[in-house]
Amino acid sequence: MTKLSVNINKFATLRNSRGGNNPDVLKAAVDAQRFGADGVTVHPRPDERHIRYADVYAIKDIITTEFNIEGNSQEQKFVDLVLDVKPTQVTLVPDALGQITSNHGWDTIRYKDYLLDIVGVFQKAGIRVSLFVDPVIAMVEGAAAAGADRVELYTEAYAHEYASDPAKAIASYLTAAICAKDLDLGLNAGHDLDLQNLRYFAEHIPGLDEVSIGHALICDALYLGYENAVQLYKRQLQ
Repeated sequence: MTKLSVNINKFATLRNSRGGNNPDVLKAAVDAQRFGADGVTVHPRPDERHIRYADVYAIKDIITTEFNIEGNSQEQKFVDLVLDVKPTQVTLVPDALGQITSNHGWDTIRYKDYLLDIVGVFQKAGIRVSLFVDPVIAMVEGAAAAGADRVELYTEAYAHEYASDPAKAIASYLTAAICAKDLDLGLNAGHDLDLQNLRYFAEHIPGLDEVSIGHALICDALYLGYENAVQLYKRQLQ
């Protein structure tokens, strides 16, 4: 079954907006796994506007599920953090400084030499490496050439088109998924997946290892409760 990793960044965003420790980000991480999530995802940024670097160290010490750290490996501080924490997985995302949210995948052809080097750095530390890519065969092939263990398909385009034409929305992702499996790459997905579009995606993408969901799940939790939201997302993957 496809694993669900809960991105808890939004808990930190809410905490930081007021100061103090409410909501408690560490409790959010522990509760995610207690409520049935298969992993916890964080995406620290240089300005620490949501997850702080100190949070990442603290979370590593208290969770027993998989730990996935997303971020831009072109920032040395991020590289040092990941090598210190040694999470289960690092997902490399080509974010610009100050970017509100991730909005594109790696150009794995243009940055092949760089990615080959940085992927090796993390793998030597025993960390599984996933590259955030658009659903384009050439980008998936480039990720394999760079030595990545997995790719994470950027699903914003799918989510945008799903309501009007699910079959059209899924087409490029299916092709990319088949390519990934042919190349022995693990397959993750994330960005704008929600209770409306997740089941269709999971049912139509073969070999989907993991989805990472934060914003939509936390928004749903405001109305449905955190535990219920995690369980509902898990059901979409069954």
